[in-house]
Amino acid sequence: MEYDDTGKTSFDHIYTQPDPRSYFAALREVDYRIPDLAKPYFAKLVAEYRQTQDTPTPQVLDIGCSYGINAALLRADTTMDTLYDHYTDPARAGLDRAGLLAQDRALLHPGEGGEDIRVVGFDASAPALAYAREAGFLDDTVHADLETAEPTEAQAAALAGTDLVISTGCVGYVTEATLVRVARAQGGRLPWMAHFVLRMFPYDPIAEALAELGYETTAVPGAFKQRRFASADEQTQVLDTIAAAGVDPTGLETEGWLYAELHLSHPRGTTPTALA
Repeated sequence: MEYDDTGKTSFDHIYTQPDPRSYFAALREVDYRIPDLAKPYFAKLVAEYRQTQDTPTPQVLDIGCSYGINAALLRADTTMDTLYDHYTDPARAGLDRAGLLAQDRALLHPGEGGEDIRVVGFDASAPALAYAREAGFLDDTVHADLETAEPTEAQAAALAGTDLVISTGCVGYVTEATLVRVARAQGGRLPWMAHFVLRMFPYDPIAEALAELGYETTAVPGAFKQRRFASADEQTQVLDTIAAAGVDPTGLETEGWLYAELHLSHPRGTTPTALA
């Protein structure tokens, strides 16, 4: 089993497949659930933005979107368990990519508000982005690494018009460098941001960098299960990383789960109330 620099198990291989079947098979084994827990928070923010900012169809940018899972949950009346069943069903094992795509398009029966958003996916995996776009989960995609470079003209055009930036696990690998570049791509507008961040990764550097652009940050109370540890070795290594970050894991990571916290960064003076 391979680990990244933080001690977490590396799942890199599941993000670059032609379709999401390996992704869901691997993550079901560790009870990956953060998109389900994030969905109601994101939905409330979208609804509040639509109402308070007089924006009938808010544009959501999902950073680290992989195969468009957050988009699928927001746009369709579905859950992670439903998607796990769908993608690991033995009856679908023999389908080619085109056949699976055809079935995925049928998943999109929008729930409340699902039709009234535009979702752009941002990721380093071109195969995952391509699949999510073809399945109809995403309206547009940005294949980029903004940690070390400014967006190209085409990338900046796709990022422009973003109203809400969301993520469910990429912060820590994506830093303030990317988020500042995303904010600056809006031509002076400041989109709302809602990031579920593993407790091993401090959000303070991001909050401080965004504050220079005119943001303030609110920590939403609570801790959210991301997934189970894949092994005892992973838990030991992550606990070491958490301890080095000065975070107390007692009753949370010590019980066998990775936990995230929700940070809401918003333009100064326009605090959203949906998550209060």
